[in-house]
Amino acid sequence: MSKYTLNINGKQQSVDVESDTPLLWALRDTLGLVGTKYGCGVGACGACTVHIDGAPARSCLTPVASVGNKKITTIEGLAPRALHPLQQAWQELDVPQCGYCQAGQIMTACALLKEHPHPTDAQIDDAMAGNLCRCATYTRIRAGIHRAAEIASNGKGKK
Repeated sequence: MSKYTLNINGKQQSVDVESDTPLLWALRDTLGLVGTKYGCGVGACGACTVHIDGAPARSCLTPVASVGNKKITTIEGLAPRALHPLQQAWQELDVPQCGYCQAGQIMTACALLKEHPHPTDAQIDDAMAGNLCRCATYTRIRAGIHRAAEIASNGKGKK
């Protein structure tokens, strides 16, 4: 076991884990940040998506030892004081069905909106292709991303 200090959601957090422990398990089991979900364990579904230095990353494939001083953002840290436009859009449009994959969907969509504030359907489909939804709410996810772009550009997010 080794001690690692991670920058998670703007706070320094210490974990005492094996170096090859996936970041997912450090977040969930050690730190109690359970918004990030385990889906497949091989990086194919996207349920475990977090941001590492602003880029979406599969936490089930990311060893804790590889993170270093990089900034990790989980769904819990996406908008700590208010709803993020994506979270507001998800609620407005009732995007999730079971909800299990939605944290990963939102984290991936957030990175997309940073790169493309008003994405086309093709850009959304391309960015979201690696995130699976067993309930097949893909059209609602796409609509939610478009709505979040509107909310962000109009400044009409809930406080």
